[in-house]
Amino acid sequence: MARHFDIGLLRTFVAVADHGGMTAAGKAVHLTQSAVSQQIARLEASIGRPLFVRDRQLRLTAAGEQMLGKARRLLRLNDEMWAEMTGAGPEGRVRLGVPYDLVGTLLAPILKGYVDAFPRVDVSLVAGASPDLAAALADGELDLAVVEEAVGTTRGECLAVDRLVWVGARGGSAYRKTPLPVSMVAPTCAFRPAVLAALGEDGREWRTVFENGSIDATAATVRADMAVTTWLAGTVPVDLDILSVETGLPELPSFAISLQVGAGRQSTAAEALARHIRGLLGRPRQAA
Repeated sequence: MARHFDIGLLRTFVAVADHGGMTAAGKAVHLTQSAVSQQIARLEASIGRPLFVRDRQLRLTAAGEQMLGKARRLLRLNDEMWAEMTGAGPEGRVRLGVPYDLVGTLLAPILKGYVDAFPRVDVSLVAGASPDLAAALADGELDLAVVEEAVGTTRGECLAVDRLVWVGARGGSAYRKTPLPVSMVAPTCAFRPAVLAALGEDGREWRTVFENGSIDATAATVRADMAVTTWLAGTVPVDLDILSVETGLPELPSFAISLQVGAGRQSTAAEALARHIRGLLGRPRQAA
């Protein structure tokens, strides 16, 4: 006998996991808190296993963790198929903010998949430093923003965690110089406070080589061995070196890649883009 999952129940399950509670999830899927609770109970009854631990803070069980990734993929496929088959997919405009270092690395294939699936949506991409993107979102200038935040301080929905690393030219020597030449993309870079704090605690003198909002120019200064920089480990270009603690540089903290959504009710296009980003980026990449 064929068995199948109810897409509506899976959508509610993912919303509860994403928002960390029944009430917030209800607002996201336009259901009452009691209706959300009933749907989760139905889904749990259908598989015969609890999906959440219900104590002071709602947490996924092992079964819930196992289901979440597959549920995201199933919902994404369902939405893409529906749009393709009916021509009734989202349309309009979505304004998305993305940090400079993630535009051409993690987000490029995700955005391509979205625009291919929803050709009637115009995506306006704004690149910037994470604090600037968060401010633009709060001011209503963006619909969604992917931001980098220190672990433990995230105000958005944490999608992945990666370690911040020092980066230098292949076989370079800039890291040996005093004061240490450091190239950062922008003065408001989310990494800057953590980097300067680490250098200060280590008693290391430093100087700024380049800060003007261009990720390509920052990479060029590093490739020329004029400076070192800091990036998330998963975004480091293959032709540059990740500098280990053996070089004498201080250890840096991990950062979260999180999704922040604008206040108020989101358009169908924005909701679809948020689901798409969660489905492909929401896979923790914490380095060992």
